[in-house]
Amino acid sequence: MYTILDIETTGGKFNEEGITEIAIYKYDGHTVVDQFISLVNPEKEIQKFVVQLTGINNKMLQNAPKFYEIAKRIIEITKDSTLVAHNTSFDYRILRTEFDRLGYDFNRNTLCTVELSKKLILDQPSYSLGKLIKALGIPMTDRHRATGDALATVQLFKLLLEKDVDKTIIQSSVKYHDRRVEKERLQKLIDEVPKALGLFYIHGADGKVIYLGRGKDVKSEVNKLFLKQTKRATKIQDRATSISYEKTGNELFTRLKYYIELEALAPKFNFQKERKLSLQDFNNEDFILFEKGREIEERAVVLIENSEVFGYGYTSLAFQENNIDILKSILTPIKDKELAKAIIKNYLNKNNVQKLVRLEK
Repeated sequence: MYTILDIETTGGKFNEEGITEIAIYKYDGHTVVDQFISLVNPEKEIQKFVVQLTGINNKMLQNAPKFYEIAKRIIEITKDSTLVAHNTSFDYRILRTEFDRLGYDFNRNTLCTVELSKKLILDQPSYSLGKLIKALGIPMTDRHRATGDALATVQLFKLLLEKDVDKTIIQSSVKYHDRRVEKERLQKLIDEVPKALGLFYIHGADGKVIYLGRGKDVKSEVNKLFLKQTKRATKIQDRATSISYEKTGNELFTRLKYYIELEALAPKFNFQKERKLSLQDFNNEDFILFEKGREIEERAVVLIENSEVFGYGYTSLAFQENNIDILKSILTPIKDKELAKAIIKNYLNKNNVQKLVRLEK
């Protein structure tokens, strides 16, 4: 649900403006289902240039309701909806300022039709409401009055919804100010991952991995990330649209897969640290390393040939492990052999593995 609004003000110093007119249309994505339109007595003088622009003067507002008299109606009509406006940062700031004066913390998620238009209606000479509406052939009356501008924004937003075919651009453009809705969205993502050892991949609107994480308990790690309030964590939270995961079964595969995929995927919000690689050889040139698999009947396998890592994978049948050609066919080859070798060598120096079988040449 959306509430599309436009506000006219007195003008003046930043955060000292008063509202002179407000128009709000509640839009369900198809039709307007509710509306609220009112002049407002700002209890302060209107700047002369604003009077010339809007035609609203102080005499017109003498008997208009003051903001506190319409505040409850604004809260009701905007409840559980996303605020939409052409340059939302202005209208939302003005509303929050007025509510702050009343001691009320007004929070709503927002969408800006200026930003959306730049993404969905390309190569326009101007994205001001008047010029954009004219270029798109959308009829408009009462320019620079709240009703006229808000109705034009309704028509513009309807067009933007149609143009966002994959329903990803608008979703990714929402600015989350109402943390209750944000928490519900993030909780749904947390619910998608298990309590298991492995990796998790946070995807953005285009499906690309924007963050790669790992842990003994994937669900717990995702939850920690979504509770953080650092700049990086907040950006990940705002952009996360889905989460996928991969169980690994053991710490070695968790490390191996993490660093290999970190290099291959280069997620936007992961720190890429320089890793000092150990160039020492293994104690044996040819061997198979076995660790715990993801399930009881499964084993994780790493094949080392000529002191290099050939590949890794999972097996559940003895004949796969005993036949080197079959084993090679089911393992995933490793491109960055130096990185893999350093990770495995470091792991073997500090941990006992389930089983290690030397190969005879």
